[in-house]
Amino acid sequence: MLPWKRVLRPLSALLLAAAASLAPATAAHAQSAPSSGWNNYSCRPSAAHPRPVVLVHGTFGNGTDNWLALAPYLVDRGYCVFSLDYGQLPGVPLFDGLGPIDKSAGQLATFVDTVLAATGTAKADLVGHSQGGMMPRWYLKFLGGAAKVNALVGIAPDNHGTTLDGLTRLLPYFPGAQDLLTLATPGLADQIAGSPFVTKLNQGGDTVPGVHYTVIASTYDEVVTPYRSQFLSGPDVNNVLIQDKCALDLSEHVAIGLTDRVAYHEVANALDPAHATPTTCASVVG
Repeated sequence: MLPWKRVLRPLSALLLAAAASLAPATAAHAQSAPSSGWNNYSCRPSAAHPRPVVLVHGTFGNGTDNWLALAPYLVDRGYCVFSLDYGQLPGVPLFDGLGPIDKSAGQLATFVDTVLAATGTAKADLVGHSQGGMMPRWYLKFLGGAAKVNALVGIAPDNHGTTLDGLTRLLPYFPGAQDLLTLATPGLADQIAGSPFVTKLNQGGDTVPGVHYTVIASTYDEVVTPYRSQFLSGPDVNNVLIQDKCALDLSEHVAIGLTDRVAYHEVANALDPAHATPTTCASVVG
């Protein structure tokens, strides 16, 4: 058995347990969140923010729960914001991002086309967390997405796959994940460092011309390890270590995407670099 397959089972247990501990017990598996102001298909981008923003959730996330903080943050700043669900497995409600990642990229391609048609724009900006920061690169590289995307902002993306790095030591703290261990989860297998998917994704270079890339990472990331594997190489890449902006920021893999306003300030800077302002610890109240 290949090494990445041997580590798949404990990794899937850890990630499911972490997601389950954070997901609201009553959350609905929904495509839209109208009460929070995003997925509003009557929204028209302004001159100040001329492109819609598409939010791409992480493994075990969904298009609502992953963005309960960031989506309103961007809406309040005048963006038209949309989010999708992708990578569903039959019989697995709420937790998405488990299907084959190349197929998930196809779902993203369809969704971006829908958003562009609804907003009357030629390009979108993508912001993704974890798998959602990496999966769009397949869309950009192999599915024609580079012509329809201005910028990709990845928050803790597993761009070069991940290793366990001792994460199995955390498993005793997260009981109740045994059911998933018996399921086929190709979306997890694809994310293991050295998998055929990761190898093909990065062959010939990390980036494609015409797209602006930003990666926001944390030294405390315990899921995508080593954390520097998140960073990209290329001519139009901005790799950001969040502790360089705020040494007091202790966000790990989940918090940096779900709640970290220091990271969100860097997202806003990446979406509107012409009006970027310094990111500091004070950005938590910005």
